[in-house]
Amino acid sequence: MKQLSFLVIFLFLLCGSSADIQALEKCQICHSKKEIHRAEETGRKVPLYIDESIIARSVHNDKDCTDCHNDINEIPHKVVKKVNCRRCHYTGNPVGAPDGKMYDQYEHSVHGMAVLNGNEKAPVCQDCHGDHDVYSHKTIESKFYWQNIPKTCGTCHMDIYAVYKESTHGRAVADGIKDAPVCSDCHGEHNIKKHNSDESRVSDARISQTCTECHGTQGVVNKYNIKTDRAATFEHSFHGVGLQMGSKTVANCASCHDYHDIRGEDDPKSSVHPDNIPKTCGKEGCHPGASAEFSSGQQIHINPKSEESGIIYYISKAFLVLTVSVLLGLLAFIAMDLFRRAKNARAKR
Repeated sequence: MKQLSFLVIFLFLLCGSSADIQALEKCQICHSKKEIHRAEETGRKVPLYIDESIIARSVHNDKDCTDCHNDINEIPHKVVKKVNCRRCHYTGNPVGAPDGKMYDQYEHSVHGMAVLNGNEKAPVCQDCHGDHDVYSHKTIESKFYWQNIPKTCGTCHMDIYAVYKESTHGRAVADGIKDAPVCSDCHGEHNIKKHNSDESRVSDARISQTCTECHGTQGVVNKYNIKTDRAATFEHSFHGVGLQMGSKTVANCASCHDYHDIRGEDDPKSSVHPDNIPKTCGKEGCHPGASAEFSSGQQIHINPKSEESGIIYYISKAFLVLTVSVLLGLLAFIAMDLFRRAKNARAKR
């Protein structure tokens, strides 16, 4: 009886496996042909060839075609609808797929809202994660492997990508420095908001806080001999204080260093290179007409405790010495006065 049970189970598994193989084979009758395509009204040919080896390496290698393309119920079939990833990716799903929190974030993001408003060019899950080639983010061939994220975003944001990849951050990523920021580190992943939204990580009100995550005392820049006091010194500057008081027009990190074309101050193309400071300070909305003399005196990252601050460092030291001297003199005067009073009191006795 036990042998019969094992035989039944074996046949069940075999049939199930056979059914999966047959399902794929049926689809591949057409989709294994490299020349297969669909012609759009514009005349553009959309390739429909599916490479089985890509599916075999993807995270969905245990799924049937119809698990995603659930609107296909006959062969041949009409043009299929866009795949709804949320059929599996929802909170509490029984198949072990990443839950729906990320999808909820996406729906309220700038991309999700664009889709909701009927923008057919707005990115959906497949545009960033791949369609048949959905690989683990730890795999270098994945579209959202950390080093590939700028290129993936650049598929839509081509102009920005062209600028970013030549920046300090972009070159560091290309060199394999994992601590260097990619698009999602600044903008977020599924919860990307419009840059002028108060919820955005790169809004005028929040961008300095976002930069501080790396450039603050708790950030990673210290590993690369980059100063960690930039955030603190900015906060105590005129611009930093204005930002903390809620000003919408005062300069923030990006106002001076730019957003995507961030370069070191020794780079002639940098917005904070000494030769370019007048133009940076003098742009519209800041200090129009700023001269070289004006901008040369506008030091932002001043640390009075560092000798690099020049005369400010020495003035700070002088005030410290003066303050301590005055306090010591005052304490000495009080002590002497108390001693005199005590002496006079004893003399009267």
